[in-house]
Amino acid sequence: MTVPLAILTEGPVLRLRMQRPALHNAFDPGLIAALTAALDGPAREASVRVVVLESEGASFSAGADLNWMRGMAAASEAENTTDALALARLMRTLDELPRPTLARVQGAAFGGGVGLIACCDIAIGVASAKFGLTESRLGLLPAVISPYVIDAIGARQARRWFATAELFDAAQAERMGLLHAVVEDAAALDAAIARQVDLLLKAGPVAAAGAKQLVRRVAVTPDRDTCDADNAALIARLRVSPEGQEGLAAFLDKRQPAWMA
Repeated sequence: MTVPLAILTEGPVLRLRMQRPALHNAFDPGLIAALTAALDGPAREASVRVVVLESEGASFSAGADLNWMRGMAAASEAENTTDALALARLMRTLDELPRPTLARVQGAAFGGGVGLIACCDIAIGVASAKFGLTESRLGLLPAVISPYVIDAIGARQARRWFATAELFDAAQAERMGLLHAVVEDAAALDAAIARQVDLLLKAGPVAAAGAKQLVRRVAVTPDRDTCDADNAALIARLRVSPEGQEGLAAFLDKRQPAWMA
């Protein structure tokens, strides 16, 4: 039996590689559990500074596995709730992972595959990739992944794509914010991912890991006085922290900080 996920360590970079290529890396309970366990375990090791989510084969992820869907169609509402909560936990674990995350999108992504991309901090895809939130064709909706997709592409865009289930290309995905960049082919994709990894490794580990928490907090804090106070406290704490002291000293001394040594 093929292991659905490969966990590959390259120094401070952890690669989580979905490897169900014959099934276009579609979700089933095994893949969901494997991804969640990897994000709860190896991805949180102190030595890991960047996590890359990638896939084998022609597709990034085709969403739900047909056999899984067939089984859930015959299951009770309570069983479907339990099943959906497992997927929700995966998405939230990826979204809140205290490490920078990159999605390497080498091919098509549908349904939950789009959700995974939306949960990553940085997403880069090839120009030939196709995308779709196709659940409405089945009389369903992308409910579990909706918080992350809406956050990535905006509410107005989500209304359209959730309702129509229309496919869209990589250029549209970039315009909407699902992808940060589009490249021509696999070689260019690897180079683009490598460049982002290099930039992240040049940043302070605590700072890079904390960027998403800062953005999330500021985005949902309507009171400006509270936001100013929280941000002042954060920068003060960072300035006197070991990482902040080392970063400032390295800059003033015109040398590389210790985390780049």
